[in-house]
Amino acid sequence: MAKLLEELASPYLQGLVPYIPGKPIGEVERELGITGAIKLASNENPLGPSPLALRALRDALSESHRYPDGDGYYLKQALATRLGLTPDHLVLGNGCNELIELMARCFLLPGDEVVIADPAFVIYGMLAHLQGCATVRVPLKAWTHDLEAMAKAVTSRTKMVFVGNPNNPTGTAVRPTELTAFMDALPNDVIVVMDEAYIEYVPSEMTPDSLQFVRQGRSMIVLRTFSKIYGLAGLRVGYGMAPPSMVELLERIRAPFNVNALAQRAALAALDDEAHLSSSRTMNESGRAYLSGELHRLGLECPPSVANFLLVDLKQDGLAVADALLHMGVIVRPLGGAQLKTHIRVTIGTPPENERFMEALKTVLQKGSDQPKLKS
Repeated sequence: MAKLLEELASPYLQGLVPYIPGKPIGEVERELGITGAIKLASNENPLGPSPLALRALRDALSESHRYPDGDGYYLKQALATRLGLTPDHLVLGNGCNELIELMARCFLLPGDEVVIADPAFVIYGMLAHLQGCATVRVPLKAWTHDLEAMAKAVTSRTKMVFVGNPNNPTGTAVRPTELTAFMDALPNDVIVVMDEAYIEYVPSEMTPDSLQFVRQGRSMIVLRTFSKIYGLAGLRVGYGMAPPSMVELLERIRAPFNVNALAQRAALAALDDEAHLSSSRTMNESGRAYLSGELHRLGLECPPSVANFLLVDLKQDGLAVADALLHMGVIVRPLGGAQLKTHIRVTIGTPPENERFMEALKTVLQKGSDQPKLKS
């Protein structure tokens, strides 16, 4: 029976490894017999949800028997006004992941080429593989997207290019002038997926005006989310901004009611919570400076992140260190693979969480200092 199902499945499932999420904090504590664990593995906002969003959620609970607004009318109107677009430029998703999947299903065919940076968000390559595409991986330059090399990697078979800005897992971002030069170098029929999930954390001088290309009608979709700085990761609200002609195609395959009613109400309220955004940025900047300094004092290297996480080169087995930290109640993300086997990704938390991470890391590194080191 298992063999028959394997034969019936898409051949592009061959070699595809499922995304492995981390375990819930409660389950980690139960399995390890610990309490008070902290999670610094998923790039969530340590301040929690916007207070305005929480109030909106409470007010909306009594209407949970109603289907959500299938078009996301009010949220689209608010986003369009804020971004200088029209509602026809916007498509809503159950997180940005769904929008990336919609782009792949809508445009990618077997034999197409997809250009991505390496390393980058793992979902880009997974979806390209699932559609039967050839994935062209362009190494990072100084831990940052090498947009010039990515443009040169485009061929007549290239259908789509993914750009994570900031990039996950490195936290680095390209400069606005680099993005403009990249777009100028691309053929008009190559689709650019610009993933800006962490863009609200980026300093203003490093923030590109990617929406200018959308307004020009270029083949680009810009993805943003309420999961990160807005603190609504559990509600799954992402949005894409693209020329109306692209949005219309995506709407043909978007599932009805894909963004639930509570998520829409919370996102609409969070959009106006400037105080929460400001506090989140301030805490993130101070936490990033603290962690970067402490890690540097330990002789550990991090790329220059402008997001809410750091990629840390431990100069030893990252999975083993992450497991040791886990047993101390500190949950971080090991990365693995040929390039990142000595790395972990750590979310910037509250000051007490950051201090606890550093104390635990120092303890683990001290215990393992007599162990053989892995080459980076």
